[in-house]
Amino acid sequence: MSDTETVPSFAEMPLAPAVIKAVQDVGYETPSPIQAQSIPHLLEGRDLLGLAQTGTGKTAAFALPLLSRVDVKKRHPQILVLAPTRELAIQVAEAFQRYARHMPGFHVLPVYGGQDMRGQLRGLQRGAQVIVGTPGRVMDHLRRGSMKLDDLKAVVLDEADEMLRMGFVDDIEWIMEQTPSERQVALFSATMPRQIRKIADTHLTDPVTVEIKSKTATVDTITQKVCMVSGYHKLDALTRILEVEPFDAMIIFVRTKTATVELAEKLEARGFSAAALNGDMSQALREKVIDRLKKSSLDILIATDVAARGLDVERMSHVVNYDIPYDTEAYVHRIGRTGRAGRQGTAILFATHRERRMLRAIENATRQRIDDMRLPSMRDVRDMRIRQFKEDVTKSLELGDEKLADFRNIVNELMTEGDMSPEDLAAALCFMAQKERPFPDGKEPERQQRQRRERDDRRGDRGERGDRGDRPRRDRREDNEGMVRYRVEVGREQGINPGDLVGAIANESKIPGKNIGHIRLFERCSSIYLPEGMDDSTLSSLKQVKVRNKPLEMSVWVDDGTLREERPRRRRRDGEFRRDRDRRSNSSKSNASRRPRHREEHS
Repeated sequence: MSDTETVPSFAEMPLAPAVIKAVQDVGYETPSPIQAQSIPHLLEGRDLLGLAQTGTGKTAAFALPLLSRVDVKKRHPQILVLAPTRELAIQVAEAFQRYARHMPGFHVLPVYGGQDMRGQLRGLQRGAQVIVGTPGRVMDHLRRGSMKLDDLKAVVLDEADEMLRMGFVDDIEWIMEQTPSERQVALFSATMPRQIRKIADTHLTDPVTVEIKSKTATVDTITQKVCMVSGYHKLDALTRILEVEPFDAMIIFVRTKTATVELAEKLEARGFSAAALNGDMSQALREKVIDRLKKSSLDILIATDVAARGLDVERMSHVVNYDIPYDTEAYVHRIGRTGRAGRQGTAILFATHRERRMLRAIENATRQRIDDMRLPSMRDVRDMRIRQFKEDVTKSLELGDEKLADFRNIVNELMTEGDMSPEDLAAALCFMAQKERPFPDGKEPERQQRQRRERDDRRGDRGERGDRGDRPRRDRREDNEGMVRYRVEVGREQGINPGDLVGAIANESKIPGKNIGHIRLFERCSSIYLPEGMDDSTLSSLKQVKVRNKPLEMSVWVDDGTLREERPRRRRRDGEFRRDRDRRSNSSKSNASRRPRHREEHS
């Protein structure tokens, strides 16, 4: 496809209606080059060889067309995706789940090493149309016979050159031999070494080749920073940055149209001049918002990629990627809203530890390292508010005697009538002027202090940006500070274990498993701690999630004392185990005392 050709929108492609609806929910309208060139061929059932860098949008390039051909009435594997790492396998599985949100009965199962095999076996028994896994764990299931590929329609080899580098070539060859001969194959790789070419020649039939040249780069006038922060803390981080970072006008990018409105409302409630810009707005309203931005009656714009296309406002000094984009080209387009015509601009990216892969892809595409940004502390916020207050007072003194004369008379009357000192009166007036925006005490909450210390320790040990070492430890889930306790209507009676609840909630929500807190099982219900700030829509969707064919019916925990005497079965088993161990120990000692002595003498 040449650059002069018109790229069709997703709605114009022959994708399944449910898939198109999900794409629109995400906020996509126009496909990226790899998507525009790959989707038509994969919809036709052709084998495909894709040469593209990470971050070009290739996951959607194969997920959207293959999902359109899935039969949700059949619960056996129809698509197998092989990925080099567990992180990529999880990301790809999440993408499939996101694009299949309007396909009732659809299931995707990630399988990878280091995860409990029992949970994967249960997932395979329940049935999943899409399997995303690392080669080693997929081989384990095939050898066990727990994964059947008899009805497989398509195989995707994602980041094949990375799998080659990690030594998975022989594993891939073995897995491909277990798949039906009549199946579609899509192979994606950033480079094409000889061994990957050999796999393509052996297992792809008359493939279409799609090659995307990396041509993205950013200008030197844009300063790029990354702030590593989890989803439930992003609003607090953004608020601190807005308080401390000096900016003229700012555009904040989110992924969905709903998020533009929600974030704009939250920022306005915190005293910022913000407005949403999305595709649901009429042209007249859109022009009105942009005109307010240009005339400085509006400072912050929250927008989706599509809504901000073509936006050029001279006073735009900052771009914030509140949600990391799905591909590198979108990132370059986003930050291009600032730093224009030689002006200086700043681009701030919010990312989680799980999104480091995309962060590295962005750095490769822009050919610039993105520096780590220190999140402003409460002391920084306090100092900035005091500094701004002093500046406002100083500007008021510059108004001149004519405008301040009446107020001086009032001050003199108050001092005379109330017999108060100038300092007390000034302090009272300052309090009245600033009571809607008080000065924080500058102290971080204890939980945030601890997290900051741990983060600084990790950076000191591994440098500013480690790879695997920066991930929060799993045992942090035992700390329930900043979390809300919920009740779910499944328990030991249904034969569940904590892993079932973690898997169900992590798969059906945006809450990573490492952010799920302490779980306690009872006979007919269970309790689980989840991060505070969970929105109503997420809670509503989790109520319908089923574990062992029973909906969770999740609700906020109310301690009425009815379960206080019931102890979790795990503790009772531990007690029984200790008693059995003591009995065996005593019995062994008794038997030893009755043994013939000559055995010891012969030894």
